[in-house]
Amino acid sequence: MAQDSSKPDFWETRYRDHIMPWDAGAVPRSLPAFLPRLRTGTRILIPGCGSAYEANFLAENGMDVLAIDFSPAAVAAARKQVPRFPQAVREADFFEFDFGMPYEVVYERAFLCALPPKMWPAYATRMAKLIASDGLLAGFFFFDDAPRGPPFGINEQALLDLLSPAFVLEARHAVTDSIAVFQGKEHWMEFRRVPE
Repeated sequence: MAQDSSKPDFWETRYRDHIMPWDAGAVPRSLPAFLPRLRTGTRILIPGCGSAYEANFLAENGMDVLAIDFSPAAVAAARKQVPRFPQAVREADFFEFDFGMPYEVVYERAFLCALPPKMWPAYATRMAKLIASDGLLAGFFFFDDAPRGPPFGINEQALLDLLSPAFVLEARHAVTDSIAVFQGKEHWMEFRRVPE
């Protein structure tokens, strides 16, 4: 089985073989709590969307959502979750795809922690380019100091340093409905894109 989580083959084999311990099977409670703060039609990107339960939830609630993954098997799983919104799911590489206009919100759910730490600076650079001035990087961040992954944990100061100076932390809270692999180590966080 492929071992480099920066490559599509890593995820392809796991989705194809249904080895998905990160798949919660539902929308986490923090997302519906966040929804009232968004206006109808908000442009939202979900990178590394996996099964895309959140994409369906956001689309059903009037958001202009695009969920991407670079694993064809993950995209196939996602499309099953959003049958009414086929345009909401696309096979694409977060680091390479031309998304056009910036997004108002990028929703983070186990994407950063899926990437090897050597890729984190590229993640931060790409987020700064993809999120509109005053937009949000919002979602779930995994804090852990275990050296192996995925999931690859980060500590809070390292995350703040990674996203600075392009983003400032505006809100955070501990998550109480995490799946087992993230239990007690996951936080909902909202980072505001600093206007350039």
